[in-house]
Amino acid sequence: MSELIDQSELQSRAARLVEAARKAGADACDAVAVTGVSLGVDVREGKVEETERAEGDDVTLRVFVGKRTAAVSANRLDDPAGLAERAVAMAKVAPEDPYAGLADPDLLVKDFPVLDLLDTKEMTAEDLSEIALEAEAAGLAVAGVSKSGGAGASWRLGGVVLATSHGFQGSYISSRYGMSMTAVAGDGTAMERDYDFDSRTYFEDLESPAEVGRRAGERAVRRLNPQKLSTRTTNVIYESRAARSILGHLAGAINGASIARKTSFLKDRMGEQIFASGIQVVDDPFKRRGAATRPFDGEGTKAEVLDVIGDGVLQHWFLDGATARELGLKPNGRAHRGGSGTSPGGTNITLMPGDKSLEELMAEAGEGLLVTDLIGHGVNGLTGDYSRGAAGFWFEKGEIVEPVSEITIAGNLNDMFRRLVPGSDLDNRYSTATPSIMIEGMALAGN
Repeated sequence: MSELIDQSELQSRAARLVEAARKAGADACDAVAVTGVSLGVDVREGKVEETERAEGDDVTLRVFVGKRTAAVSANRLDDPAGLAERAVAMAKVAPEDPYAGLADPDLLVKDFPVLDLLDTKEMTAEDLSEIALEAEAAGLAVAGVSKSGGAGASWRLGGVVLATSHGFQGSYISSRYGMSMTAVAGDGTAMERDYDFDSRTYFEDLESPAEVGRRAGERAVRRLNPQKLSTRTTNVIYESRAARSILGHLAGAINGASIARKTSFLKDRMGEQIFASGIQVVDDPFKRRGAATRPFDGEGTKAEVLDVIGDGVLQHWFLDGATARELGLKPNGRAHRGGSGTSPGGTNITLMPGDKSLEELMAEAGEGLLVTDLIGHGVNGLTGDYSRGAAGFWFEKGEIVEPVSEITIAGNLNDMFRRLVPGSDLDNRYSTATPSIMIEGMALAGN
C-alpha cells in the first residue's frame, strides 16, 4: 500500500459523513471519499516543456429522505455536520424519484477479491522525463520523420472509499503508468502526423519507450502522400486501435440508462441474434491488472463476469440499482459513481478474438479500406446510423497499395454488427479491448 495515500483517513471521512447524515435526518445515505496524486512530464525536441503534479481530495455525500434524494460534494471535510444538514435540506425539497435508494443489502460485497491493482513503484519527474525523451528520440530516429509533435509520460495513484448507512464499507487503491509519442513526417503542406501510446496498471507491463516511439514514427511516415478515393461500397477493416470505437458503440447501446430512456437502437433486442454465431463479448470487472478492474461497484454491490454477447446473442444490459428497478430487473454490479449519484456502465469489455490475423482478414477481403484513424462522432444512438470520417490505407489482393484520407464511411450499426468478423490480434491493454475487425459492404464517400 502506498504511503502517499492514507486509506484509514479516507475511511474515517466517509464514516463521519454517514454518521452525520443519519443524525441530520436522512433515512439512508452513502458517502464516497476519493484522493489521488498524479505526475506528468511533456517533452518536445529533446527538452522538457512541462512538468505537472496534482494532488486532490474529494468527498460526496448522497442522502435519501423517503424517495427524495440529494447529493453534496466538497474537497475538504471541516464540517461534516453542516455538509450533512445541507444535503438533507436539499433532499426534502427535491422531487420524488420512485427508483432511488441504496442497493439491496443481500447484493453487497462481503468478500473482497484481490485484484492486483496497485504497483508501489513511485515515479519522479526525472524518471518520467527519461521515458518521454527516450520515446521521442526513437520516433525521431525513424527515416522520414521530420519533427516531433511531443512525447509524454505519466504516473498516478488513486484511492477510493465507499461507506453506506446499511453497513457497507469498501476501499481500494489503484495505480496507472503511461507514455505517448507523436511524430510528424514530411514537410510544408505535405506533413502527416501519427502517434502511439501505452498505459498499464503495473510499470513492469509497459512496453519500452523506444518501441512506442518507433511505432509512432513509422505510423506517421506510412501516412505520407495520401490519396482520395471515389465513392463506392467496399469492405472495411478496422485495425484494433480504431476497432475499439465500434465496441464502445455497443457498450453505449446496452447501457441500462439508454434502455430505460428508450434511446437505444437495441432497446427491444434482448435475447436476439445481434452478431453472427460464435461472436462473444465479455465484461469482466475482475480482470487482473485491468484498466477498469474494481472489487465493488459504485453502490457496493457484487458483480460477476458477464457474457453480454454470447454466440452472437444479446444477453445482458449494464445495470445499476436505479435502472434495474426501473426496468424490473436485478442489478448486475455495473454502477459508476459520478456527480450526484450513480449511472450504469461497463468495466473491462472485450470482443473475443477470432482465428485470422489482420493480414489474413485483408487477404480474405481482397480489396478494401484499412481504417487506422477515425474523425468525428457521427453515430445516432437511437437509430444506429453510423457515419465517421476516416483515414487509413487502400488495399488490393490483400496488400496495402496506398495511404488514403478525407473519406467518410457509413452504415447502420445493426447491419455492421451482423457482418462483423473479429481478427486474432486482440489488444488487451485497455478497458475497451478488441482485435482488428472486418465489416463487409460499407458505404464509402470520397470524391
